Amino acid sequence: MDAFDKKILEILQKDCTQSVSDIADQIGLSTTPCWRRIQAMEKNGIIKGRVALADPEKLNVGLTVFVMIKTNQHNPDWLNDFSQISEDFPEISEFYRMSGEVDYLLRVVVSDMKAYDAFYKKLITQASFADISSSFAMEEIKYSTALPVDYV
Repeated sequence: MDAFDKKILEILQKDCTQSVSDIADQIGLSTTPCWRRIQAMEKNGIIKGRVALADPEKLNVGLTVFVMIKTNQHNPDWLNDFSQISEDFPEISEFYRMSGEVDYLLRVVVSDMKAYDAFYKKLITQASFADISSSFAMEEIKYSTALPVDYV
């Protein structure tokens, strides 16, 4: 990736609805080379997709909960099963395998505490956990889907 590709990617990560000609104007290229660069980044998997970001408050999922999971089953079968189970929970917006004290971290979005309680009760019936703890986000200070491009 060169400087043009990085700038294109920065622009698209902020607003992928911009026209190719607008992007090309911003970076000093003509439309066709700009479009070719975007297509190449898509083909190479640098751009994985283009999405619309929804407002959680307007969708009534304004409560963010970080769920820390510990398991005593550290094997591929358990992880595969739990990964499959997580697909059945639209409330789970992110799912990570961690190092340190916690084995897995989930980011869960729900409408309120009652909805989280229902989610929790359903989750604990689906898999075996050694421990589950939850932390509730009080305020979102920074949220971004954009990734830094300076490390390429």
